[in-house]
Amino acid sequence: MLTAFAPATPSPTRVPAPPTREALGAAVWIDLQDPTPEEAALAAEATGLHIPTKAEVSEIETSSRLVLRDGVLYLSTPLISLADGPKIVPAGFVLSHDRLITVRFAPSVTFSAYIERAPTGDVPLDTAAATLIGLLGAIVDRQADALEHTHAELDAISHRVFSLGGRRRAGRKMEDRLLRATLAELGRIGDLISHIRESLIGIGRLIPFIDTHTAAWLPQDLRPKLTSLRDDTASLGDYDTHLNDKLQFLLDATLGYINIAQADVMKVMTIASVVGIPPVLVAGIYGMNFKNIPEYDWAYGYPYVWGLIVITTLIPLGLFWWRKWI
Repeated sequence: MLTAFAPATPSPTRVPAPPTREALGAAVWIDLQDPTPEEAALAAEATGLHIPTKAEVSEIETSSRLVLRDGVLYLSTPLISLADGPKIVPAGFVLSHDRLITVRFAPSVTFSAYIERAPTGDVPLDTAAATLIGLLGAIVDRQADALEHTHAELDAISHRVFSLGGRRRAGRKMEDRLLRATLAELGRIGDLISHIRESLIGIGRLIPFIDTHTAAWLPQDLRPKLTSLRDDTASLGDYDTHLNDKLQFLLDATLGYINIAQADVMKVMTIASVVGIPPVLVAGIYGMNFKNIPEYDWAYGYPYVWGLIVITTLIPLGLFWWRKWI
């Protein structure tokens, strides 16, 4: 899908679909989402710029993500898609003095919102550089919102996990289900935090590259925005690290409760086996079929053996209770 905006007063205008070569040549921002070969060829012909392919924007080397060619910046960075669970999708930016081309291969809430707001004049589209900086700022704001939401989720999980040790248990099966669900939720959040971190690192590399290689033509009023964007990215990176540490702590705590639950089961089985040894031994002795066992001739031999079984059962239980093992 191809979307383009041309500069106009008082606000940018969206180029009607299907766009012509002349209209694209005058556009300040061209957005390509999953472009067809025909759309990519039309944009390249109208602008004279190379349109990056998915393979090119998926490169992970810094030298491939940050390229200066004939005065044009070819940039790429990973973005987050939540369509089918948190995952990383590549995005490319082609920045020249008078035009910005964005290439992405998955839907993006941030881009969609930016496109919807563009005709109203709420977002800067007067120059290509202002458009790119505004887009990067919107992406960082979106990631900040995701981190805030993640922090709230981790707080809720923390309260749920640690409340297990301070209340009467509702049942082993219910507790097991809760711990399993918590592990799955922590895994999902861990993926999201990791992807946000990867995206922040990518944006953090773009900013100084843009600042350095646009010194000759970048408007001076945009440089403070670049500095602010760099500071926001760095602070979000630190916050992401904090959330990752908290996630690891909650993961360790959840696994600790699982280990405690397993230890409780083993303790019960061990106590049952130890308590059961003396009465089984008594029953085994008096279950032997020898004629010279004197207790067979006692009038109260049967109650005597039963009493002996009960006593040998209660003695280990009393010992465990006295040592506070149960």
